[in-house]
Amino acid sequence: MSATEKRDARGGSPRMRKIVLEGSPENRGAHHGETYRDEIRAYAEDRVALSANGSWSGRSAGKEEVLALAESMLPAHRAYSEDLCLEMETMARACDLTPAEAVIVGGFTDFVDAVRATGAGVPDEDDCTAVVIPDGMADGKGFLAQTWDMHDSATEHVTLLDVKPDDGPRSFVFSTVGCLGQIGINEAGIAIGINNLAAEVGALGVTWPLVIRQALAQTEIEDALRAITEAPLAGAHHYLLMDSHGAGFDVEAMPQGHAIRRLGDEPLVHTNHCLDEVCQGHEATKPPALMASSQARLARARKLLDRPEVGVADLMALTRDSEAICQVSKPPYHVESSGAAIMRPGTGEMWAVWGLPSENEFDLFEFGQ
Repeated sequence: MSATEKRDARGGSPRMRKIVLEGSPENRGAHHGETYRDEIRAYAEDRVALSANGSWSGRSAGKEEVLALAESMLPAHRAYSEDLCLEMETMARACDLTPAEAVIVGGFTDFVDAVRATGAGVPDEDDCTAVVIPDGMADGKGFLAQTWDMHDSATEHVTLLDVKPDDGPRSFVFSTVGCLGQIGINEAGIAIGINNLAAEVGALGVTWPLVIRQALAQTEIEDALRAITEAPLAGAHHYLLMDSHGAGFDVEAMPQGHAIRRLGDEPLVHTNHCLDEVCQGHEATKPPALMASSQARLARARKLLDRPEVGVADLMALTRDSEAICQVSKPPYHVESSGAAIMRPGTGEMWAVWGLPSENEFDLFEFGQ
């Protein structure tokens, strides 16, 4: 079902729903799992099936094989962040899933890199257009913005997490049910976004939602950057960071290493192929149609940002761009823009939209609310 059909079924343009996760890791995980129990279970079943049937990893694998592979990754998750892994596992118990299923439902796009590593395959992955806008182009307070593109069956599961831990900063986190987090901003002025990359060889490491939340647990951008660069990664992702002082980075992070670009006077723009030559050597070959899409979205975003000033309305328009950026589900890949987020670390604001940005309205979230 497309985002258009989901919107029509709900009657009008849906708003971004929100759940508050507060207290200890156990309390946060239990509330998450209990609130969205049936939905998480359905989403996990869908993603386990997609992991096994080869449509995203590029090779078929049995259900038992993919669950055993996910189980083998749990020690790396626990070693990276005991608290975040405890939150994930408590969430799983609350909705009668195994910890292995929780790894897959949350970390799917990294997990399929690891599935690919155990056999030859070409990935069917084409997800997200992301940008960082420097302060000098944004009236002194820059932006981090992106679409979140995914298989169309993920759209209905989008939600916003309002995370209020016992220790550490509060954060707003764009996510899907059963996932610790995907895109977010914290009250210390750290914002993080992502887009997917495909590693030719994955590893028995940490999936990216833990990296997102670990970065959002920091109060300094250098510590958030280390949360990415020092993580033993399961798969490939591109991460973007910005803080309230205008510092920014993007990181092409592969299990085999990473490449960092620092924000300067021009926007950082990225889609779903590596720009760094060394990282390209670890990248899985994309089908020609998906590489063409990634290249077209990169060129289109750069063109739309070729202007002296950029505001939130311009970034909303970028996410809604029908020429290349706002993807509508179509065969054979059925990828669509399941939502989008715009964050302004200097003001602590986040705008988030459920489903196709071209059809739905952004909601504003502020820490003073």
